[in-house]
Amino acid sequence: MAQHYFDSDPDAASRPSTADLVLPDLHLRLHTDRGVFSPDKVDLGTRVLLESVPAPPARGRLLDVGCGYGPIALTLASRAPAAQVLGVDVNSRAVGLARRNAAGHGLGNARFAVVTPEGEPAEEDAPDLAGPFDAIWSNPPIRVGKDALHTLLRVWLGRLSEQGVAHLVVQRHLGADSLHKWLADQGFPTERTASRAGFRVLAVRRG
Repeated sequence: MAQHYFDSDPDAASRPSTADLVLPDLHLRLHTDRGVFSPDKVDLGTRVLLESVPAPPARGRLLDVGCGYGPIALTLASRAPAAQVLGVDVNSRAVGLARRNAAGHGLGNARFAVVTPEGEPAEEDAPDLAGPFDAIWSNPPIRVGKDALHTLLRVWLGRLSEQGVAHLVVQRHLGADSLHKWLADQGFPTERTASRAGFRVLAVRRG
């Protein structure tokens, strides 16, 4: 069976590379590798999210779910240097790259953790995952399958603070509109805040 970026311990042969994240306010060169999400370039959906969301809270705890090698979490850390940023992923290779990228860019306010699909720590020294989180930014792993995706979203969205907002980017033809409806049906008030290049950005709050 072919491996996917949402495997916990990818055994794809390593082929280190880099990808540039270029935003109006930020330019980061990021270390990448095979076996992680979008290793050759920063995914278009991620860029749509980062170019569309409002500024993150200046302080508090901010979360990137499915952090990969770190473009979203490191943007949060750069834009909110006084905040504590946490990136989580099931993929241990991706988390290792994200840690390297944070260190390389001097972003000491960003930490990363390997987690289980149910949102539990997969490492002994994992930071606090329980929340509450004042903002969540995520390009969630749609291809993991509907049931697993729904479990992931229920877990992490349930850890938003009372005033916290999650911004999710989802490709329209991969079910953005049906996910919007599902979130609302689950008691998470949701609105579409941006639509570009076939992607929707959804703002989600706790019910």
